Amino acid sequence: MNVLAISGSLRAGSTNTALLRALREEAPAGIEIELWDGLKKIPPYDADDDLVPGPERVEALRRAVREADAVFFATPEYNSSVPGALKNALDWASRPLATNSFRNKPVAVISSSAGAFGGVWAGAELRKVLGAMGARVTDAELSVGHSGEKFDEDGHLNDDAVSQGLRDALDTLLAEIRPAVAA
Repeated sequence: MNVLAISGSLRAGSTNTALLRALREEAPAGIEIELWDGLKKIPPYDADDDLVPGPERVEALRRAVREADAVFFATPEYNSSVPGALKNALDWASRPLATNSFRNKPVAVISSSAGAFGGVWAGAELRKVLGAMGARVTDAELSVGHSGEKFDEDGHLNDDAVSQGLRDALDTLLAEIRPAVAA
């Protein structure tokens, strides 16, 4: 099974991206976690450019989502919400609404931030947006507060509770995939 992992952060040192790398290490055998790194290259959404096919980078995102069995998001919180670059990419991916690449796709959302609350509001906002797009939003939840303290100097996750939270979130997502794959 193939899970597409999307970080809502553009920063090279992002703890959200680091969480997705840790997720890849926690994944059981037979589960491929593919980190998607094209967020920065998605052009600003413009309905005048929303044609079929769309811009090359947008089509690459849509194709990656379609080819994945599920999508796992890790988002930071900017001004109590989802980062603009991530929301922009989802605006593109949500078109056309009835047949978009996220329609009926199982998704999981986790969040992290330098603050104590771990991006809780951004996670909730992202779940809302994905649900409006028609994705099957799972009950997976993990909010990692003080995220910079959860990684060693080499960027490796060093917090057992967060590792377990990642495994639990992935298990919740995989439970949504398995019935669809078995059908």
